[in-house]
Amino acid sequence: MTIKIFIDGEAGTTGLQIREKLAGFAGIELLSLPAQARKDVEAKRELLGQVDLTILCLPDAAAKEAAALLDAMGERAPRVIDASSAHRVAPGWIYGFPELTPGQDAAIAGAARVSNPGCHATGAIALLRPLTEAGLIPSDAAITIGSVSGYSGGGKTMIEDYESGRAPAFELYGLGLEHKHVPEIEAYSGLTARPLFVPSVGNFRQGMLVSVPLLLDALPERPSGADLRAALARHYRGCRYVRVAGEVETAAQPRLEPESLNGSNNMEIHVCTNEARRQAVLVAKLDNLGKGASGAAVQNLALMTGLSGD
Repeated sequence: MTIKIFIDGEAGTTGLQIREKLAGFAGIELLSLPAQARKDVEAKRELLGQVDLTILCLPDAAAKEAAALLDAMGERAPRVIDASSAHRVAPGWIYGFPELTPGQDAAIAGAARVSNPGCHATGAIALLRPLTEAGLIPSDAAITIGSVSGYSGGGKTMIEDYESGRAPAFELYGLGLEHKHVPEIEAYSGLTARPLFVPSVGNFRQGMLVSVPLLLDALPERPSGADLRAALARHYRGCRYVRVAGEVETAAQPRLEPESLNGSNNMEIHVCTNEARRQAVLVAKLDNLGKGASGAAVQNLALMTGLSGD
């Protein structure tokens, strides 16, 4: 059986990478609209009626319009994965982070509507959710999250600014403290207190590091770094795409760079500690265009369709 798929927004960064990744899948037929018909609602409605699944790689407003079109189609509507931030905390949508908690992969597999996580949120939630579930970080903890990403996550204008040499080497942004990834971090990290999130962008195309500093004696259980690492390792045991680095391995690399997982759907988690000072830093490394975008979409597609790639 051939699964027919329409990538709505296939010419953008995420859409192009999804097309590339799907080249490794058998049993898929990609359908497209000609460039002149991409904003033609009737043409899109007709194409949606022919496919089994659509992936939305659109700005938020356009993704909401596409979802409304799917609503109007009723039972004729295909299943959908939304790669925008429009529906990440919306009722009726399943959050597309299979490693979130036991059973999340099955929920995605059976869902009609899946919302892909944001790249910063993927790293933050991956670090926090296992530890809030284990009781090592209380839900009302005051948490600060830092994140640096490659410029490819910033869209066409940012990519052009960096690749033309107009952009600075590094910059903080989102300093109004209302970044669009915060609601999903609140919703899925296990925190009840809004975290303080400070994103940044560097002069490299893709890759990212998400970090959470912790004062160990400020946590009720006063955990050690080994306690944190063990809880994370238990949570991700058997996961194909998420790996928790060991203590010796982490100690052997006193620096972490953001690019070594580029082109993959993998994520590495590191627990860096100074037990004498009772301080720790949790770090998630991932490709912002891989596990943080197109890789996650393809992982969710594989769960929803039962297909697998090379």
